[in-house]
Amino acid sequence: MHEDPIEDEEEDGSDIDPSQEEHLAHHRMLDDFLSPVALDEAVLYKLARRFSSVYRHLALTSEQQFLPTPVTRLPTGHETGRYLAIDVGGSNLRVAFIELLGEAADSDTQPMDTISKAQRQRVKRTLEKAWPIQEHLKMDKAEDLFAWIGDCIAEVVAESLTSDATRGEIPEELDMGITFSFPIMQESLAEATLMPMGKGFAITSDLNLRKILLCGYEKHTRRPDEEEPSSKRRKLFALPKLKIAAITNDAVATLASLAYAVKSLPNSRVAMGIIVGTGCNATIPMKLSALHGSKAKHVSSKTPDAEETIVNTEWTIGGAAPPLKELDIITKWDTQLDIACARPGFQPFEYMTGGRYIGELIRLILFDYLSNIVGLSKKEMPATLIQEYALTTAFISEKVARARSDQELADELSHSLPPPESSEWHWDANSAGAFRKIARTVQRRSAGLIAAAVVGLLACAREIELKVDSNENSPENSNAASPAYNGNLNSLAPPPDALNPGNSTGGQGPIVPVLSPTPVPADWQSGPEELVVAYTGGIIQNYPNFKEMCQQYIDRLIMRTGPQKSGKSVFLREASDGGVIGAGVLAGMVAEN
Repeated sequence: MHEDPIEDEEEDGSDIDPSQEEHLAHHRMLDDFLSPVALDEAVLYKLARRFSSVYRHLALTSEQQFLPTPVTRLPTGHETGRYLAIDVGGSNLRVAFIELLGEAADSDTQPMDTISKAQRQRVKRTLEKAWPIQEHLKMDKAEDLFAWIGDCIAEVVAESLTSDATRGEIPEELDMGITFSFPIMQESLAEATLMPMGKGFAITSDLNLRKILLCGYEKHTRRPDEEEPSSKRRKLFALPKLKIAAITNDAVATLASLAYAVKSLPNSRVAMGIIVGTGCNATIPMKLSALHGSKAKHVSSKTPDAEETIVNTEWTIGGAAPPLKELDIITKWDTQLDIACARPGFQPFEYMTGGRYIGELIRLILFDYLSNIVGLSKKEMPATLIQEYALTTAFISEKVARARSDQELADELSHSLPPPESSEWHWDANSAGAFRKIARTVQRRSAGLIAAAVVGLLACAREIELKVDSNENSPENSNAASPAYNGNLNSLAPPPDALNPGNSTGGQGPIVPVLSPTPVPADWQSGPEELVVAYTGGIIQNYPNFKEMCQQYIDRLIMRTGPQKSGKSVFLREASDGGVIGAGVLAGMVAEN
């Protein structure tokens, strides 16, 4: 693991030569410049507690946040069957057959240990295909877009009917689950109204999603004419009708997919799901008693025996912003970004954590640094650093965050972000190092904010307890063991054992995170309980070390409050391809009922 000298060099006495002293002075100045962005553990703990209170209030009062979905329980893990699954994202369409193996995945083998059982495949995907959603389709009428989606579905269905696995068996209809990465309103699990889509799509009117999707596919249920151009692809027979069992959004699908998979671990339970990609959102099961009466009635009128429901938090919307302001977390750069947004003040938390905005925030800070610390004028800077949103989070993830040294990055930036030919300034190790430090500090803050929100949401749902104020219950003053915290965010580096391949499980990290020992609670009878947070999204999955930083912050915040009831720990776990798998799982849940 490369240690960046920009963060790790220390003054070691009077033997430092003048060039080293100048180097250290520069970095002390940079640390001071970035101090508004750096968050220590105590502030994050206070934030988590305040988030918890705000979330409870929003659940009881807000009409924009903490909205109930028609999903009133998580899968049992016993669901079985083969289902057609569709995942419509902002860039791609994916269609597959999802086979749920349930407990059969474990019963047909010799006895195995718990971890091997957890790793056994419980979902089988077959005939999976994906298509990019071309720009012209995004701009077409809704009927044209969904006719294309119907054609893609038909292609996979036709192939399934001619495969060896299903030859000779043509059902009258196929049970199907659908995931949409767009805002939807639902009265029941099988019905949905698609709201204006955004993400570059021209569809602005509310649509009956069930109706328009079935219409797009319907022509394939009639035997095609021999001369029809697409008849060859559809094998000259009528395809089965579709029975839409479940429609959901991407966050709920992610939660359901991982909840199904981890049922094989006796002490693990999926407690919530998060998406950290272009945007940020979370879902969590909540008691109906924790919701406003109208929200609870909306659920109980459809499912009278329901005690809880999966809630779509929309936690980035402005209603959850007060704690960020109260704790002085919002910087001048955040305010600058917010004011320039299309909807200032609408999603302040997303502006600080979402992939669409992280690159722009880093650009604003770097521009300020080069202007006011280095003393450059606009005409001396690379054009990308002057133009709004020209510096992308993807570029920072691929080039800046992965650079092994300041000089390596300086060489890269000289090619990819060159200054104008007329400029006398050029990238060197110092300026590239400052870029790395700014990016890393913003990344750390984003990971810390996500961790505080996760911990706060779990506390809101009474899954964990956050005791008193952190100043009164700091690690030094409590019985909870915690790594020494020196106020430097670099102390979040993983412990040495974390780098030992022998301590990993197939490269996926430990099933149960190894935390410092804590006193055993009196009610801890059957071993520690792991609360799993299902995650997906480009930032948390692909940005170097982002997930690891989130996990380290979560661990520290949990340890800071002392031992949890039942020895609970909180563990982030990836729900890869949760959209398409979750659609199949929800269809299976409907079939089980």
